[in-house]
Amino acid sequence: MSVDLQTVRRIASLSRIAVSDAEAEAMVPELNNILGWVEQLSAVDTDGVAPLAAVIPNTLRLREDVVTDGDRRDAVLKNAPQAEHGFFAVPKVIE
Repeated sequence: MSVDLQTVRRIASLSRIAVSDAEAEAMVPELNNILGWVEQLSAVDTDGVAPLAAVIPNTLRLREDVVTDGDRRDAVLKNAPQAEHGFFAVPKVIE
């Protein structure tokens, strides 16, 4: 696929970006270069390769899930402007 000046102007129009004639002409080879890289990547055989989230193996450093501070509802609700039945009371919002 190749990008020409008319295509660049159409893309700019669809994306509502103001592009001068000089900028549009400068974008033509840049976009063609990007598309060349995409075509080069699509030529790579990836059959049998599992998708990766990262190129290096990452493992999460997990800690024990232990409750260290709890049962302080009354102390927390002291900061609330209004509390009802052990919860923060907020005004009803309906759009």
